[in-house]
Formats: sequence, C-alpha cells, structure tokens
Amino acid sequence: MATYVLLTKLSPSSKGDADTRETLGRDWFTTVKEKCPGVVWKDHYALLGPYDFMDIYEAPSEEVAAKVAMITMSKGAVNAETITAIPYKKYLEIFKDVD
Repeated sequence: MATYVLLTKLSPSSKGDADTRETLGRDWFTTVKEKCPGVVWKDHYALLGPYDFMDIYEAPSEEVAAKVAMITMSKGAVNAETITAIPYKKYLEIFKDVD
C-alpha cells in the first residue's frame, strides 16, 4: 500500500470550542473508517502553521486516498491536500537506480 500525507485546513466556523472540535474530529474519523475500510492510520498531528492537521496513512489506491480527502472536505475543511510519501530507504533505492 502507498503512504499518503493529508494536510487539512479547517474553516473558521468548524473550529468551535474544544468539545465541538473533538466531536467533529470523531465524526470525521468514524466516517472515514466506515467509507474507507482499507485505510491504515499511522499518525495524526495538530499543526501550528498554514494547516491545522496532518494525517499520515496508508491506502490501497489513489482513489481511496482521494475519498479520504473528499470526506475531509465534506466535514468542514476548506482545504485538504493529499501528498504521496515514499519511505526514505525506498527513495534512495529509486534514486540509485536513476543515477
């Protein structure tokens, strides 16, 4: 499975108070788990910067990764950017093959 990084920026109205934010986060995670059962979650971070959250996960296809981003947008994000991530050792193997 490929590894993906999802960078999420929430709309100001979806941030709310801590209890509301936690409820919305749980609802998002439950929906993703239900609609994308093949996704394997690696980590979840709150960020200080232009994005609010970063999720690292594995998905069986780019279609499933796109679905995660679409669910994220439907749950209050104004931006959900998905990036493919390659483990560093694998990157080096690919690079050596090019060299």
